[in-house]
Amino acid sequence: MDISGTYTFSATPERVWTLMLDPTVISSCIPGCDRFEADGDDRYRLRLTVALAAITGTYDGTVSISDQIPLTSYRLTAEGQGRPGAVAGSAAITLRPDAAGTEVETAAGTAPVTTVEVRATVQTRGTIARMGQRLIGGVSQMMMDRFFACLQSKL
Repeated sequence: MDISGTYTFSATPERVWTLMLDPTVISSCIPGCDRFEADGDDRYRLRLTVALAAITGTYDGTVSISDQIPLTSYRLTAEGQGRPGAVAGSAAITLRPDAAGTEVETAAGTAPVTTVEVRATVQTRGTIARMGQRLIGGVSQMMMDRFFACLQSKL
């Protein structure tokens, strides 16, 4: 199943890039994240708890970051397994400064605008796969939206 989203940040691409690759920030913004530990360069082990209908459970997995083009894009790959089943996915993440040079008003003055585009694919196995793509897609989209809302609040 495919999910996507576009998120606007009131900051430069440099600031957004740094924020999106900071392990402390990432772990604080992943919904239900109980553990997030380095496991090599740009690779992390995590544990998260999801409490939503038949998807409820604790998942242990890995997240890795690859194909980095600094300040422009990277690929995020994740896989996890828990009692309800297994989840695997990847996301292409692209940062774009606003082409028109638009700035927005903030409490501290004006700030440039950076758009983050996410195109992800998620696969499931086990009980959660049998629950139907509609439920899985909705939960995946909700978790991604919450993650990016949290990132936006960190600026």
